[in-house]
Amino acid sequence: MSETFTIRVQNMSCGSCAARAQKALHSVEGIEDAAVNFADESAQFNVTSAKALKDAFAALEKAGYPGLLKEDEDAAERREAKENDVSALRRATIIAALLALPVFMLEMGSHVFPAVHHAIHNTIGFETSWQIQSVFTTILMLGPGLRFFRRGIPALFRAAPDMNSLVALGTGAAYAYSVFVLAAPELLPEQSRAVYFESACVIIVLILLGRWLEARAKNRTGAAIERLIGLRPDVVRLRVDGDWQDRPMAELALGQAFMVRAGERIAADGEVVEGSSDVDQSMLTGEPMPVTKTVGDKVTGGTVNMDGTLVCHAQAMGEDSKLAQIIRLVETAQSARLPIQALVDQITLRFVPAVLVIAIVTMTVWGIVGPEPTLPFMLVVGVSVLIIACPCAMGLATPVSIMIGTGRAAELGVLFRTGNALQHLQRTTLVAFDKTGTLTKGRPTLVDIVPVTGMDKQAALIEIASVEASSQHPAARAILEAAKGLDLFEVQNSEAIAGRGVSGVVKGATVDIGKYAWLTSLGVDLSAFETEQAAAEAKGQTVFFAARDGAALAMLVISDTLRSGAKTAISAMQSRGVRVALISGDSAAAVGNLAAELGVDHVISDVLPDGKIAALDSLRREGDVIAFVGDGINDAPALAHADVGIAVGTGTDVAMDAADVVLMGGDPLGVEIAMDASQKTMRNIKQNLVWAFGYNVALIPVAAGVLYPMFGILLSPGLAAGAMGLSSLFVLSNALRLRKMKA
Repeated sequence: MSETFTIRVQNMSCGSCAARAQKALHSVEGIEDAAVNFADESAQFNVTSAKALKDAFAALEKAGYPGLLKEDEDAAERREAKENDVSALRRATIIAALLALPVFMLEMGSHVFPAVHHAIHNTIGFETSWQIQSVFTTILMLGPGLRFFRRGIPALFRAAPDMNSLVALGTGAAYAYSVFVLAAPELLPEQSRAVYFESACVIIVLILLGRWLEARAKNRTGAAIERLIGLRPDVVRLRVDGDWQDRPMAELALGQAFMVRAGERIAADGEVVEGSSDVDQSMLTGEPMPVTKTVGDKVTGGTVNMDGTLVCHAQAMGEDSKLAQIIRLVETAQSARLPIQALVDQITLRFVPAVLVIAIVTMTVWGIVGPEPTLPFMLVVGVSVLIIACPCAMGLATPVSIMIGTGRAAELGVLFRTGNALQHLQRTTLVAFDKTGTLTKGRPTLVDIVPVTGMDKQAALIEIASVEASSQHPAARAILEAAKGLDLFEVQNSEAIAGRGVSGVVKGATVDIGKYAWLTSLGVDLSAFETEQAAAEAKGQTVFFAARDGAALAMLVISDTLRSGAKTAISAMQSRGVRVALISGDSAAAVGNLAAELGVDHVISDVLPDGKIAALDSLRREGDVIAFVGDGINDAPALAHADVGIAVGTGTDVAMDAADVVLMGGDPLGVEIAMDASQKTMRNIKQNLVWAFGYNVALIPVAAGVLYPMFGILLSPGLAAGAMGLSSLFVLSNALRLRKMKA
């Protein structure tokens, strides 16, 4: 039996690092389905033995990427550590910039402004200028720039070069050549005596700047998780010695009562035992309107009590709570790997070694055919190739979009459980809906009451509800729900007759409520309702009757009603060009009436649970990608069989476990939100990949000097560093646009 683990992976600085860490995990026997996410510095994998977990950490350590079990990590400490990293990078960037400024001014000022050139020549001289530059550059290399050498050089010795290796080689070569020129100029031809201290400085400054901005942006990618974690209250109001007091959450036990005042977050999942109030569930379900909660209703920890005071019994908390489950689902979705990512990983893994080869070949070619002075020219093109080719943008392109897209979808009430669902849902051509509990509310509702002539509807409802008050029948609950707020009568001799109805004495009169056959067997004449009865039954609605002292009183029409967003959801699907089908075990009349109301053309009724798979297959056309939306245990096989299974979050746990996507609010409109999130996220990923690959394909040849023979254009190492940083920032900024996605 395998177990899934999520760990933090340290020391990753680019996409090739993530690919190598993943390769290290795959090399361990007993590790399956390993996926490393560069964007949030995590790895997720299945373990089949205790030894395999230990070996996984050892393999990561050997590869240079130590790991830490996520459950051993303190969330607050991690947030603080990430903020400290951002601050450290900011500080390093500022120090590096201050050290690089005089070097840049002395060298580049001399090249650009003749007055500066003459001033240096007539005062300190160029050799002294170079010596000053060497001092500042050495301090910079041993200070802010040392991080690249500490990680990059060991990676080279492990034959696993990464971004740090490219920077270390590039800046190290520029620095070493410059020091050699300064220390032993007589060993070089006069035309080759040039220093490149400013290139080493500018490269480090720009790459540090890029990393600082990248770290700031990456911190924002986890905003959805941070907000969900922030929903957990720190204190709970418990009864202590007869008084309600604020206590730490750790003191709340299962089954214990806790109070929630207006404006407070509900401490744990539970059931209301006292009070009534509107509860804002928007952060968990995406539903914009508060939901009224009264005695007997379930509440979810982390939601906000709007106005009244509630007393609830705790039924789940901590890792067993709904909020914790949602956080786990979002984390799983954000770590998801799309099929397209496997190709990206293979390219990224081989990219850095390929760049080293390209740099060596480039330098060799220019050493043979390049202009004089050859050595400095070789150095410039070699360093530019090394710096510009960093695969950071490629490594970020997919995971950062997944993190932000699925995080924003979760805020809108849609949870993606698999990466395949995220990739396939946008290509869906047919959406098949279950009826009961999916498009409808899944519970009986009194939709109409038809009293006899001369009888007031409300008066009839009060009498009928008074008798039904003692019944546990679903129809009775529907009637009582309709009569909520009305003053009911006292009833004597209340009696339920199994399979027939209920009877009781109200204000001295016997009131009987039940099916047509039972009431007519009692001699009640129901002919006055023939027209209304026929119309209701033709729609698949259920009809009951009530009589007082043997005379007809009223006809009751009970039906499952549409969810508020059902019509809008169906219209949205059809406007996308997606076919919509309705599959249900209900009668043809009930399903057909609903389909007509919704404008659905493809209808399959009277289907047994195991027949829903065959029903899906009967609707499938060549090339179809089918999504099935359901809520019950009987929908689980179809949810698993469809290309994408979508479960309504108000349904059963079995359905949610079988699904690829969960709609937390239960609104069918969530299907449209899910498809929109899938489409926009995949489009964003493609944009990022086109940019990342296009950037490297276009600029590596430029850095290698292909434009020099015809146009005299040569990319300087400093510009190469700036372009590399901008490439990663483009990918991150583009992905962050997904945070603006609306319902």
